[in-house]
Amino acid sequence: MKLATLKDGTRDGQLIVVARDLKTAQVADGIAATLQHALDDWSFIAPQLDEVYERLNLGRGINSFDFDPKNCMAPLPRAYQWADGSSYVNHVELVRKARNAEMPESFWHDPLMYQGGSDDFIGPMDDIALLSDEWGIDFESEIAVVTSDVPMGVKVQHAGEHIRLLMLVNDVSLRNLIPAELAKGFGFFQSKPASSFSPVAITPDELGDAWKDGKVHLPLRSTWNDNLVGQPNAGVDMVFSFPQLITHLCKTRNARAGTIIGSGTVSNKDPKKGYSCIAEKRALEMIANGAAMTEFMKFGDKIRIEMLDKNGKSIFGAIEQSVVEYAKN
Repeated sequence: MKLATLKDGTRDGQLIVVARDLKTAQVADGIAATLQHALDDWSFIAPQLDEVYERLNLGRGINSFDFDPKNCMAPLPRAYQWADGSSYVNHVELVRKARNAEMPESFWHDPLMYQGGSDDFIGPMDDIALLSDEWGIDFESEIAVVTSDVPMGVKVQHAGEHIRLLMLVNDVSLRNLIPAELAKGFGFFQSKPASSFSPVAITPDELGDAWKDGKVHLPLRSTWNDNLVGQPNAGVDMVFSFPQLITHLCKTRNARAGTIIGSGTVSNKDPKKGYSCIAEKRALEMIANGAAMTEFMKFGDKIRIEMLDKNGKSIFGAIEQSVVEYAKN
């Protein structure tokens, strides 16, 4: 099924069920007020939401309405945890090669992961508002899963059982702030502002045979200022599957329902597939020419991130945003 969160003036919004074709929706009245509520009692609530979903797909929704992503918050407007991995090691290798940094062997068998802010996610069509466009604004097109409660020490062969939903992500990065932060030896903070998520979160079965081995085997499209700049296949060159990322996260802790885990920037070794972040494009330029030529995003720039099924239909709806100057109160 497909779920979204409607803006209603509250912090957590109103849970709605969205039809498969993303044309109509219905409020989950009497079932669950929010997506977090549904995740907290998934085994009881999910079948009821699925009944609404099936009726919507048959055109029999009760008090259904036209679905408009502009009215959506992130599916989880705030979450208990947001942890982003780096499953596409090709991306890491290119960026490190561009600055003549060695690639540790451990990166191929021990995932990189950072814990980001999760209290203030951005809606799929809301502006990316920042104080300066001299910070090296970059988009990062990714996929994420949302989990149920996951016990510490979960084995990889069981970790996939805890995946409830999938979403698309724009993990915005401020590249010019990263070097000074990493030099402190304590990781990302100011260089990782609020992330954005697709209008709709979906259950894995919506992907059909494109969901295999804990990976999504479809291209992820990034369109920057109306130019398609990347469409790498998310199932190709993904070194660590989502079950592996979950296992990594839960090595020393439990993960609670509503935990979001990102794939990291989707990247293929084939350069013809383009790029899912500007940093990778710049890395390729530095490797080839000794200098980066592509500038980072500026105020007024637009980014669209979307995944289509085999019939060319949007699966999650699109993240479609403009970068704007933050208006101080």
